[in-house]
Amino acid sequence: MEDIDLLLDLHKKADRQGPGGEAETRLAVTLSGLSDRKNLKIADIGCGTGASTITLAKSLDADVTAVDFLQDFLKELEQHAKTEGVSRQITTLEASMDALTFGPSTLDAIWSEGAIYNIGFERGIQTWRPFLKPGGILAVSELTWLSDQRPSELEDYWSREYPEVDTASAKMALLEANGYTPVGYFTLPETCWLDNYYRPMQERFAGLLEKYDGASDARALVEAEQAEISLYERFSAFVSYGYYIARKLPD
Repeated sequence: MEDIDLLLDLHKKADRQGPGGEAETRLAVTLSGLSDRKNLKIADIGCGTGASTITLAKSLDADVTAVDFLQDFLKELEQHAKTEGVSRQITTLEASMDALTFGPSTLDAIWSEGAIYNIGFERGIQTWRPFLKPGGILAVSELTWLSDQRPSELEDYWSREYPEVDTASAKMALLEANGYTPVGYFTLPETCWLDNYYRPMQERFAGLLEKYDGASDARALVEAEQAEISLYERFSAFVSYGYYIARKLPD
């Protein structure tokens, strides 16, 4: 079986494919300064099954393009959008986040919750910047160290899994060096990790193992996810997602 099939089976029926929360998306909207704007054009990149997409559609006068490379996730998003009554505001786009075809300076905002790591933070903010209008908003959540000092076990794990993990000050410096000015920042609380992401995932482990009759690949995936969960439970004071809101500066 392919790893992608296992990941789809584990995550496609989930509300979230990473840590986050509706209140946190709404806070980012508030910090962005977009709330009073009309007829916005927004891309939600790496949207998964659409938790943030739907919150954006409910919170803003906006047309939201929901971008993901997995059609299964987009189908789930479309169904959720119908249920929530926002399907007219949302267009889905099956595409890779590093090969987007938006026109130059056509978007009022780009959102990406827990997904920019797929191409790397610096590459993502560079690649997506041309799509933003002058003064356009970038809002992304990104794995972030909460302290200069952290346990070696935690640092070894995340430096191996995502070498670009760094402190908020380092991420802010990258934004400033790549044509943005930061306008807001906060960290996701534990509930975004445990209640909204990890606990629901753990409830799906048994079903995944049953579906694949305990196959070694399925067991390996469950064990890897559980190891990450256990690490977070022990060391949540040292790492989280930082939510970065920035404005595009003139060229």
